[in-house]
Amino acid sequence: MSEPTLVVVRNEVDPDCTFHCDAISDALPDARTVAYPDGDRPDLEAVDGVVLSGSTAGVYEADDRPWIVEQQALVDELLEREIPTLGICFGHQLVNAALGGTVEPAEETCRPVRVDIADDPLFRGLEPVVPVVHGDVVTEVGDGLEVLASADYYHAFATRHREAPLWTVQFHPELTAAHRDRLAADFDWTEADYGFDDVNARRVLENFVSIVADC
Repeated sequence: MSEPTLVVVRNEVDPDCTFHCDAISDALPDARTVAYPDGDRPDLEAVDGVVLSGSTAGVYEADDRPWIVEQQALVDELLEREIPTLGICFGHQLVNAALGGTVEPAEETCRPVRVDIADDPLFRGLEPVVPVVHGDVVTEVGDGLEVLASADYYHAFATRHREAPLWTVQFHPELTAAHRDRLAADFDWTEADYGFDDVNARRVLENFVSIVADC
């Protein structure tokens, strides 16, 4: 059985902050990548699964960043084709916005967070502490989506489509202790109640690959 063909859609707009996109590629070394803000687009005829990365952009900046509108249309096409899709951080927010949800600025959160997670194949074996780096939140989920995980400060922390193979997570499953110094330097990362020793979030990416392979 051949490995599924995955595409990582890189959404970072700041060339000094691409490390999190690189981390997804490190976790999924066989995946192809497309730099969406630069005009690259995935060939959906040759794709088994798609990962939408995080970004320092905000989904409400679509007037200044027309590629955001194009990617929201991509979400509709992925749904129509039933291509398994995972949205991460900005990807989580973009998917929800594309489906009629609401995203708003909030207080920046940069730390390991304890979450309540539903019983779902995407979260198989996942410890309930995950790395979070974000300043925007989904305040109303998109049509057809249901909440899969919640934190004490954030209800719609992860979502899943009720009919299509589409998942989104606010946290960054790609980040590990190897990124601690960079996170501390760039985002005022803190580890008080929890640290990376409590985190095995890359299981989400492993589980997504298994889900794609089974589809």
